[in-house]
Amino acid sequence: MSSNIERLLDQLISQKGEMLVIGTLEPIYILKAGKKVPVMNRPVSERELGFIDAEHNNLFSDQTEFLYKNSHIRLNKMDRIREFIIDDGPVSKLSENNHISQIIHETDDTIPTEPPLSHSEIHPKNISTQSKTGNDFPDIDTLLRLLVEKKASDLHLSSNNKPAMRIDGDMVILDEFPTVASDQLWEIIKPIAPTRNITEFQETNDTDFAYTIPELARFRSNFFRDLHGVGAVFRVIPSKILTVDDLKIPPAVVKLCDIPKGLILVTGPTGSGKSTTLSALINYINDSQKKHIITIEDPVEFVHPNQRSLVNQREVSTHTQSFKRALRAALREDPDIILVGEMRDLETIAIAIEMAVTGHLVFGTLHTSTAIGTVDRIIDQFPSSQQQQIRSMLADALIGVVAQTLLKRKTGGRVAAYEILIMTPAISNLIREAKTYQIGTLMQTGKALGMQMINSHLLELTEKGIVDSDEAISKAVDKDHLKSLFKGKNISFSS
Repeated sequence: MSSNIERLLDQLISQKGEMLVIGTLEPIYILKAGKKVPVMNRPVSERELGFIDAEHNNLFSDQTEFLYKNSHIRLNKMDRIREFIIDDGPVSKLSENNHISQIIHETDDTIPTEPPLSHSEIHPKNISTQSKTGNDFPDIDTLLRLLVEKKASDLHLSSNNKPAMRIDGDMVILDEFPTVASDQLWEIIKPIAPTRNITEFQETNDTDFAYTIPELARFRSNFFRDLHGVGAVFRVIPSKILTVDDLKIPPAVVKLCDIPKGLILVTGPTGSGKSTTLSALINYINDSQKKHIITIEDPVEFVHPNQRSLVNQREVSTHTQSFKRALRAALREDPDIILVGEMRDLETIAIAIEMAVTGHLVFGTLHTSTAIGTVDRIIDQFPSSQQQQIRSMLADALIGVVAQTLLKRKTGGRVAAYEILIMTPAISNLIREAKTYQIGTLMQTGKALGMQMINSHLLELTEKGIVDSDEAISKAVDKDHLKSLFKGKNISFSS
């Protein structure tokens, strides 16, 4: 969390609250008409509280009373709690002529006075922007609420284009809205980005972060530049964590979570539901076991409250410099379960495998389409001189691979198809002996253990009338094999 007292105070004032409460015991909230209005869905850490104190000291010279945008603020400091109270009485320690007050009032014209829509973890309010053609373009919260309302997965904003949403896997242009110019789009999306991400975007032309609308959803956000200018994509992360039963995750996959150590990989192309599956598996452990769970993500997506387990979620670039650095640190943090949001480089993969071998249950993701392809991808990333060692370590560490893809249901919405590899001594030996091409045969005969090939599941979904045959073929890796299965079952499909 990036601390920003000014933005928090903006929310307090614009929402006409009575008090802003920041603490380590419960999530940040604004007290309004005697009710708690959440600003953030988790408490701050003691370290973050220290950052907030330091920023307050820098901005207001450690005053316990000060003037901010014509509002008298009184600060109460207590153990682990900071209360910023709107006080209508006179301000004794900071006058209108104070230098800080002058700076605030000089920038006041850039901030609208009307109450904002709900907004994120200390992110500033959103501003409805008018296009150069005179057409009103909605603020970002309005678009994100519409995204959830339409049950879409992604919102796409591109310069010189109308907004678009991905609904049931298809891109749908929102013709009811005007096109948006690059500079206008930047003014629309900039207010929700933390300062760190604005700086990163200006330096590198892309950045990632999470944005929250309380009681609605979190959104994985990406800003980028292309030929036309600024662009952004927002992925919905539902506030409610879906369970393994909600997602109908196969029992064989869920059983892997009861194994005390090893490596579980969830793979698939972008947008295939990997994060949702992993979240459900972590939720299962959190709800059923007394463990210490550490997640390393970029950004943090699903937020897991402590249930039976203790959960620490760390965000790359916010709470740690990199996946590999956080993984190394995790060795000293007494974890039982570790989730690595993305296994991006050799060192991260090597550390994850090592931790799985040495007594931890490690979850990771890769952008591979099949279980067998996942094993090969990991090994092939290493120099040839190291591949035999990695084969041996992977054979000992790996306990399961879940490769998945999402398909359109006939009745609307989407459903996942799974390929499942469950490790057995025979499969471990094939990995050690560089005979991964033979794993498919063992998977086909391992149905009793819960193993299945992706085409078998696609056939099952088609036979049950859940998905259309042409949709199944479009998502198959081996399309000719699936067509032959359909022919054997007299299932028609387009040529």
